[in-house]
Amino acid sequence: MTRSDPAPLEADDLGLALGSLDTPIGQLNLAATSHGLVRIGFGYMEAKEDMMAELAELSCSLGQGDPVWLEEPVSQLREYFEGRLHRFDLALDWRLSHGFYRQVLDALMTVDYGTTVSYGELARMAGSSRAARAVGTAMSTNPIPLVVPCHRVVRGDGSVGEYGGRPEVKTWLIDHERAHRH
Repeated sequence: MTRSDPAPLEADDLGLALGSLDTPIGQLNLAATSHGLVRIGFGYMEAKEDMMAELAELSCSLGQGDPVWLEEPVSQLREYFEGRLHRFDLALDWRLSHGFYRQVLDALMTVDYGTTVSYGELARMAGSSRAARAVGTAMSTNPIPLVVPCHRVVRGDGSVGEYGGRPEVKTWLIDHERAHRH
């Protein structure tokens, strides 16, 4: 299970390590702090510079982090795309998620590999059964997609809906997980 307990921040470790990974769905841009993975961005969707501008709000020193902070996330993402990893076990830095959106992402973490839930079901899981639209917004602003598996959330009629502007990527991820589920 992904570790999501927030760690206290200390002034001497506010650096940010940046990297990228080529995958079957395109390039992923990654950012991590000493507290964990803080951001995954899809290269086809946003420029690395846009992601860095968002991360500047964290009061981190961009590019001054330890590259070792990305080793485990990169390794686990590779295993995921090879079909060998079904549950990420990574420290996460949740500073980009707050309030109800964070509740939704916490609930999402319980959705098993290779399965899907509807936006309405996820709203109920997060404790607010009438907040399906807010769940959609939480999915579109998820700072750590794939690891926090927003691709597992589908419309009430079972259709995939959007995913970073590319429903075919969401379909690929769902099919990939179903093909590698034991």
